[in-house]
Amino acid sequence: MKLFDLDSPLMQGLSKMADLMWLNILTILCCLPIVTVGPALTALNYMALKIVRNEECYITKGYFTSFKRNFIQGTIIWLIFLVIIAVLGCDFYIMSQKGDQVGTVTYILVMASSIFVLFALMFVFPILAKFDNSIFRTIKNALLVSAVQFPKTIAMIVMYVIPVLLFIYIPQIIPLVLMFGLAIPAWLSAKMYNRFFQKLEDQIMENNKPADGEAAEEDEHIFSDEQIIQ
Repeated sequence: MKLFDLDSPLMQGLSKMADLMWLNILTILCCLPIVTVGPALTALNYMALKIVRNEECYITKGYFTSFKRNFIQGTIIWLIFLVIIAVLGCDFYIMSQKGDQVGTVTYILVMASSIFVLFALMFVFPILAKFDNSIFRTIKNALLVSAVQFPKTIAMIVMYVIPVLLFIYIPQIIPLVLMFGLAIPAWLSAKMYNRFFQKLEDQIMENNKPADGEAAEEDEHIFSDEQIIQ
């Protein structure tokens, strides 16, 4: 096999990197209005999982298909988290000003709430990208999955934090972070939760087999409100 054949590992690797770079650029552009961060991150995770599964897809078309389909729910979920993050940020600011005057119980409650929010954020948009649910059930399932996948959740947090730290402390590689800082963590995260998601999908598909003579719906959102992660 020649090094520069389209099917060679080198060319496939370069193609995947190009896809991730374009996916990252699309996500950054769609995050700029701030209020659209939710659907932008949902579309990012939707495409990251497709890339992991080697499913045939066009990055731009697939991205905006997910973006439009999940726009309302993604926006509402993001605004909910944004308000919670703002409240927690104010709490941390007040605690830093009061110092030793802050009670232990208050400190523990704020820290625990922050951890719950961070854990939920790791899975709420991947779940929204793949499964159909109400807004609050999606958030609930994100918390449940983050607990079930605890070690992977920690690894995902680390992967998303690393580009932020690089952006702050190593300005020389800011262009690299802008090209891959969201897509690479999303892709690596998808590689970690892909098997778990696939088990859920297989189980749900098994429970929802169409009756004889009925055609299965071609809908990648298959996780309905009545089916809760146990």
